Amino acid sequence: MNIALGTIPFGTTVSERDSFAILDRFHEAGGTMLDTSNNYPFWVEGCSGDESEQTIGAWLAARGNRDAMVVGTKAGARPTTPGDRTLDSAEGLSAAAVARAAEASLRRLRTDRIDVYWAHIEDRSVRLEETLGAFDALARQGKVQSVGASNVPAWRLERARNTSAAHGWLPYTHVQLRHTYLRPRPFTRLAETGHVIASDEMLDYLRAEPDVTLWAYNTLMAGRYTRADRPLPESYDHPGTTRRLAVLREVAAELGVTPNQVVLAWILAGGHVPIVGVSSLAQLDEAIAATEVKLDDELRARLDAAG
Repeated sequence: MNIALGTIPFGTTVSERDSFAILDRFHEAGGTMLDTSNNYPFWVEGCSGDESEQTIGAWLAARGNRDAMVVGTKAGARPTTPGDRTLDSAEGLSAAAVARAAEASLRRLRTDRIDVYWAHIEDRSVRLEETLGAFDALARQGKVQSVGASNVPAWRLERARNTSAAHGWLPYTHVQLRHTYLRPRPFTRLAETGHVIASDEMLDYLRAEPDVTLWAYNTLMAGRYTRADRPLPESYDHPGTTRRLAVLREVAAELGVTPNQVVLAWILAGGHVPIVGVSSLAQLDEAIAATEVKLDDELRARLDAAG
């Protein structure tokens, strides 16, 4: 199943017991990919940023199924100042910071390796060679299996991959970006600090680089496709949104599925990995069922042409 389970609230707003139930159901359905970070959810009052990794680690230990799962976590965006709910004091991506972050994540996850290790945000105060060399060192130690970049523009991803190739280092083969069916107005600054949209340039780049996988986050926009009590952000207030929502709902009605499921099926049809964050088994079941939704060429063309 080519869906990744987002785990931001696990161990906090979603209790450990409920998190275990969601993880169990995901695993039983054939899901393998887990997405977490060394700072989830630091921005929530009373949270340290340890909780998501710790909950996953506890579940892996309790179930004894580490080898069956693909565990991805991130470094670079954990605040170094206690109580900081912003990225102002983020640890960054120096070699020392990356090494420290990896060791701490391995302890919290109760594992000896990270399957996908991400640079969570850009850190342009550090030369790419230093960051990429640190990732490669972890790989040579057997602590990291593959690496990826999150929240980067296409040119930085390409530069990083070229740099790794020139040094014989493990290259980025994953990129994680905000991507969903609706699109904000061009050149809009997102309200969420650090978030980067998968641009047309990036999507074109990925079509030319099939060995790089896009993991898409914010796929269902925190329920905004289906919940009237969660209006879309102002940046999505434009005619293209109206057209896309109309076609999305038409296609969902024709197929007898939910708009959320069409969105996930559309992302999957593009060859990408949608990250789905859920807080209940019902939400997870809806997402899992999306893997059975088939969009033929005509439906995909209608969705793509809507705006």
